[in-house]
Amino acid sequence: MSGMVGAIVRFIVSAIVLIGIGYIVPGFSMVGFGNALLAAIVIAVLGYIVEAIFGEKISPQSRGLVGFITSAVVIYLTQFVVEGLSVTIIGALLAAFVIGLVDAFVPTELR
Repeated sequence: MSGMVGAIVRFIVSAIVLIGIGYIVPGFSMVGFGNALLAAIVIAVLGYIVEAIFGEKISPQSRGLVGFITSAVVIYLTQFVVEGLSVTIIGALLAAFVIGLVDAFVPTELR
């Protein structure tokens, strides 16, 4: 049960981060907490699929350039699934950078 609570907390924190990014990153706009929560879930699912296909070394947690670019692509693709999210390519790169910084100080991955 604590795993489920941890996952819910992770998605809520991720949604709050996405809303914050919408305010500070040019080329990234997020409308509403519900859409941000859905975007956090879609980003997690797309990230999981990418890791399943290409392996763990491509994940953003590996902190490499490939992980960073993969994160930006996942963020960019999420706009086509989540209504209320609009992202430019530059916005996706900046958002991936900000999310990487936030994750370095406040890890949102379940361990």
